[in-house]
Amino acid sequence: MRSARLELALASGALVLPALGNIVVMRPRAGDDLSMLPHNQVVVQTGFKPDYDYFAAQGYRMGPADAALAIVCVPRAKAEARAMMAQAMGAALIVVDGQKTDGIESLLKDCKALGLQVGEALSKAHGKLAIVTPGPQLAAWAAVASEVDGFRTLPGVFSADGPDRGSVLLVQALPAKMPARVADLGAGWGYLSRAVLAHATVQSLDLIEAEAVALDCARKNVIDPRAQFIWADALAYKTLKPWDMVVMNPPFHAGREAEASLGMGFIKAAHRGLVPSGQLFMVANRHLPYDKLLVSLFKQVEVIASDSAFTVTRAAYPIRGK
Repeated sequence: MRSARLELALASGALVLPALGNIVVMRPRAGDDLSMLPHNQVVVQTGFKPDYDYFAAQGYRMGPADAALAIVCVPRAKAEARAMMAQAMGAALIVVDGQKTDGIESLLKDCKALGLQVGEALSKAHGKLAIVTPGPQLAAWAAVASEVDGFRTLPGVFSADGPDRGSVLLVQALPAKMPARVADLGAGWGYLSRAVLAHATVQSLDLIEAEAVALDCARKNVIDPRAQFIWADALAYKTLKPWDMVVMNPPFHAGREAEASLGMGFIKAAHRGLVPSGQLFMVANRHLPYDKLLVSLFKQVEVIASDSAFTVTRAAYPIRGK
């Protein structure tokens, strides 16, 4: 756990907190314990809405902000981790903390290769923490937008290298005629949304996305007055006006391990937000156990497209009282 490594660093003297200035904690996850840090100095910086809400509810100031000390909570994506280091280069010191499975050892090696001073790493709870003295070299790691098939992406967003195979399959299976009011749950950088808005019959589209960086990309990729960009956790979001159709390629990883419950939460959110005659079009990996939930929530469920890895399902007429 992150808190165990921070406590070890403080107790051993490897980390000395600044008496003044902000301690900016970058992308901690909901559940992380930051209580060993002085609350009045901590600023949490994250663009993931569930994490943002978690720390805001505890009364933390939310970033961005200038940092006397930056704590980089290493994410899984290497390019995103490097971009976070570049963001933190204005701090006097950077605490780099992460799980071994998320690439902390590789990132520390890369810091040394860049010519940065890296302190001795402390190991605990299947992860490592080290103090890095930043330098101007980190500017080389700043996030750079990519243009892929006419779409803008940034490091850390899902499928940053281009449309994933499942989403392409879903777009190919969408009906020729779309209803008036549509939602894209977990809209990412807008690939599905742009395909939906290619249909003139669509009057409005809600792009609901929890990751602010991805939503910022979507704003550049989907230039259409019918689009509404909503920074929200799709699992908790409740629309004021129900949708006629939902499209989605729901995530199924919260960490490295697959969690079918995450996709199931998206299915329940879609069911909750649809009109009585509404339809859900979703793509998912073939092995994920969504069938029983779908037939319990919708009167009609059918697979309308598939390949060796993915299935596209149409579910219609949500069953109320569930």
